[in-house]
Amino acid sequence: MNVLRCAAAALACAALLVAPLAAQGGGGAPRPTGVPGIAAVDTTGVGALIDQGMNKSQVMKNLQYLTDVIGPRLTGSPAVRAANDWTMKQFQGYGLDAHLEQWNFGGTWERGPMWLRLTAPRAHDVAAASWAWTPGTGGKPVTGPVVRIDASTPESLAVNKGKVKGAWVMLRAPGLVWNNDGPPMSAADSQRQRDFFRTFQQQAPRDSAARARQQQFNADQPFLLRDAGALGILLDAGKEQDLLNMSGSPTRVLPLPQMVVAHEAYALFDRLLGLGMTPQVQASVQNTLNMKDSVPQWNTVAEIRGTEHPGQVVIVGAHLDSWDLGTGATDNGTGSMATLEAARIIAQSGLKPKRTIRFVLFTGEEEGLIGSRKYAEQHAAEADSIQAVIVLDNGAGAITGQALQGRPELFGLWRAILAPVHEFNADTVNDAFKGGTDHLSFLPYGVPGFNFNQITRGYNHTHHSQSDTWDKAIDWDLRQASMVMAVSAFELANLPGMIPRGTRATPPVVAATKVSPELLKTNR
Repeated sequence: MNVLRCAAAALACAALLVAPLAAQGGGGAPRPTGVPGIAAVDTTGVGALIDQGMNKSQVMKNLQYLTDVIGPRLTGSPAVRAANDWTMKQFQGYGLDAHLEQWNFGGTWERGPMWLRLTAPRAHDVAAASWAWTPGTGGKPVTGPVVRIDASTPESLAVNKGKVKGAWVMLRAPGLVWNNDGPPMSAADSQRQRDFFRTFQQQAPRDSAARARQQQFNADQPFLLRDAGALGILLDAGKEQDLLNMSGSPTRVLPLPQMVVAHEAYALFDRLLGLGMTPQVQASVQNTLNMKDSVPQWNTVAEIRGTEHPGQVVIVGAHLDSWDLGTGATDNGTGSMATLEAARIIAQSGLKPKRTIRFVLFTGEEEGLIGSRKYAEQHAAEADSIQAVIVLDNGAGAITGQALQGRPELFGLWRAILAPVHEFNADTVNDAFKGGTDHLSFLPYGVPGFNFNQITRGYNHTHHSQSDTWDKAIDWDLRQASMVMAVSAFELANLPGMIPRGTRATPPVVAATKVSPELLKTNR
């Protein structure tokens, strides 16, 4: 399959190399948008951008350096600062003004050596990893039984609290991970999977006081488990083939070890419990956690200054940071290198945008969009001068179009913007509301923000796992995505007017989860 895919990609690239510019969306009549104040999209010059992006690309080379040489880029680590410095120099080498903008981070965490082993009813090494911003096992292996309990409410924890002393605790049933080598899903299988995922969407109480109590309990739960004597928490990675998963944040530092366990092992533990046999697990975890002081972190910022409206800005962005099980290639080395490549495409095309195009590589995204939230907060006074924010953060796949983020009135605008890339299958527009990445940080300020739709290309496997490496990137897809970002940014910069502002809201506050004070005073 890999050989066939490479051959197909080579043929596609060869076809592009001989395609005339006129056949590559080289401009044409302005396209109407249906948006007040923006009569049409001027596509003049986009053929040069398409040629530069598809035939002179540097994106795969840059992605390889970022992932293979610098490696994973956990926020707060020396590697993410190295990535800041390297990307700043790359932007400058392409002729842009570039600098680093500081923001403060809640504290650092460093992953150390760890292992997890099933010791009874038989010996078996388990694929697992420590959750980020959690402690270790105190410098020694810790052994105990595995229990599975319901601790989703104060009442259910009170019933089950006696079971957790000296135990590793599972808080959920195993996920429904489908065997793709088996028969296709039946209608009943699909319904069972939907029902399972609904259990993760805990219904908040309608009463505000009850909702506040549940939120406080959720914050207190790991501390209550610690005080009840639990050794730690085990999570299901929820992926096949022993792939792991990762998350965590300095805004929610846990008081006891928490480990993500490969789905196969997590499901094994649950099956053994179902047979009345209690698994015994031994683990050793060494992490370094420093929460004494906030530490400076940086976003990399570069600009191509506008010729007519330099104070108005189009922001093109992605997050530079990553998790540290793999090398952060598809999440989000692809997006950040496509952003860098979009800057190169525009700068080396010789075209001059009317508005300033600003390229921002955010850090702290994986810990809760912290770097972009801090950036939006620091630049709040400029919000009405930001034409739009466009980001790329859905893996290695080519762009298929744009999600309108709850702005259906902009359908005609985005259809017109993407019309020149129709032959690259990048011009679909839907009204999806996409979460989980940095464009969200700008929406409360009324700034139009968008995250491009992409082909999945196995993102469910690579996302936050040890499989997130350079070899999963696809040359043609990444050339196309970089080019589409460049075309979109240039057209947005040259629109005759500003896009209408979105609904404003109170921006979320970046703050640590508040744990009940009496639990913070408790020591095991």
